[in-house]
Amino acid sequence: MAGTVLVTGGAQGLGEALVRAFHGAGYRVAISDINLAGAVALADRLDPGGTTTFAVALDVTSPDSFVAARDAVVARWGSVEVLVNNAVITVVRPVLDITPDEFARVLEVNLHGTFFGCQVFGRYFKERGFGRIVNIASLAGQNGGTATGAHYAASKGGIITLTKVFARDLAPFGISVAAIAPGPLDLPSVRALVPADKLAATVETIPVRQLGDPAFIARTAVHLAGADAAFANGAVWDANGGLFMR
Repeated sequence: MAGTVLVTGGAQGLGEALVRAFHGAGYRVAISDINLAGAVALADRLDPGGTTTFAVALDVTSPDSFVAARDAVVARWGSVEVLVNNAVITVVRPVLDITPDEFARVLEVNLHGTFFGCQVFGRYFKERGFGRIVNIASLAGQNGGTATGAHYAASKGGIITLTKVFARDLAPFGISVAAIAPGPLDLPSVRALVPADKLAATVETIPVRQLGDPAFIARTAVHLAGADAAFANGAVWDANGGLFMR
């Protein structure tokens, strides 16, 4: 057994790809989501006996909810070695039309949720002397976004900065923190952002002329979570088909 991972927002989309990749790599996977029914359904599909999957409710906007989810997983399996901060909401809105409440809500889930996860699990990993945190950022956090709202782009840019801060501060305790910044992925949520008649033109703007594969992003997360991945601490791994190169 490779260890235990908790994936936030794991019930669908990229979260499901992450869950499947870690499960396939031999991890016990805690599928956490505010949509508990969806998490339960995925856990049952992957492991009907419940030996290597566990659905747990998690509201990422609450530090107490992170603590409760972590404690539930530890009670079931004894420890957690990896956290993947993936939970996200996306709202497309012209920047001048974003309301204060909407801006706050997107940052609350995307950015605050990542901060709370890093903090709660950072303390736990520090006590254990080992841990891996993988944050899901975005190309939008690097280029300001093109198909996403300003609040989404700002939250993802904040995640990149938080990744570097936690990577620096937690490294002395055997903890590595890294991020992945995907470009547009072949997911229903991404396709919903682009009208069908404009999707082909959007793909043509990507140098490799294709949407990203969520399974590849998930496999990259598994790699960054490995015990031998310490030297990738603080890295932000770009996977955008050549849309943004540094």
